[in-house]
Amino acid sequence: MASGKLSGKTALVTGANSGIGKACVDRFIKEGAKVIASDITSPEIKLPNVSYQICDVTETVSVKNVIKYIEEEYGELHIIVNSAGIAPRHAAVHTSDPEEIWDRVIEVNLKGTYLVSYHAIPLIHSSGGGSIINIASIMGMIGYPEGWEGGALKDQVQSGYNAYPPSKGAVIQFTKNLGIAQAQNGIRVNCICPGYIETNLIKALTSDTERSEWLKKLHPMGRIGKASEIANGALFLASDESSFMTGSSLVIDGGYTAQ
Repeated sequence: MASGKLSGKTALVTGANSGIGKACVDRFIKEGAKVIASDITSPEIKLPNVSYQICDVTETVSVKNVIKYIEEEYGELHIIVNSAGIAPRHAAVHTSDPEEIWDRVIEVNLKGTYLVSYHAIPLIHSSGGGSIINIASIMGMIGYPEGWEGGALKDQVQSGYNAYPPSKGAVIQFTKNLGIAQAQNGIRVNCICPGYIETNLIKALTSDTERSEWLKKLHPMGRIGKASEIANGALFLASDESSFMTGSSLVIDGGYTAQ
């Protein structure tokens, strides 16, 4: 039998093709978990001993199909990492309408977290309980108007409509509500609030040398975080080491919000 902090546990990770989600898949496998990795497309490279499932977290039928697959193939589910998420610039690839961009970001980041949790909780409960980890952001904790990257607002009149911070702020509140509601059911619900992490989500910023250096200076630790460091936090929340935590936010940001 595999040894590790998650030995004997079954975990579902959404947004698993890249970034934080992919790092969680890799970390959980190393700790003995059986992992179902889901994303809206199939990954270019598949890790061994991982079950890959295509899932659009904004579509009820798609989410229910993945949970049904887990129940039929594994018979149990103990851990969820709700890592699927997008920024406005990703939604802007498909539309230039500000309202449609806003709706899509809220739909993926907030509704997706809700749908996966809602449809998975009965299976987690019947499996004896477990842990749900939502990936939020420090942007849900601080004021962060659109156009701020680079050190100054580009458009004072049209700024402030970035859907990403409100979507992540709502995830933090959703985590608190669900954590309290499920506390007596043996299901812990916590979230991680990462700072700037080296993922595709901020590639547009880090690919520019001047902006990248500016971002690093914003952090007391003088650097941007790694996806593996967030996965370490997710491991802590998924394991019994965090057995007395629920409804909480774990901030991993290199000191950004401590200033």
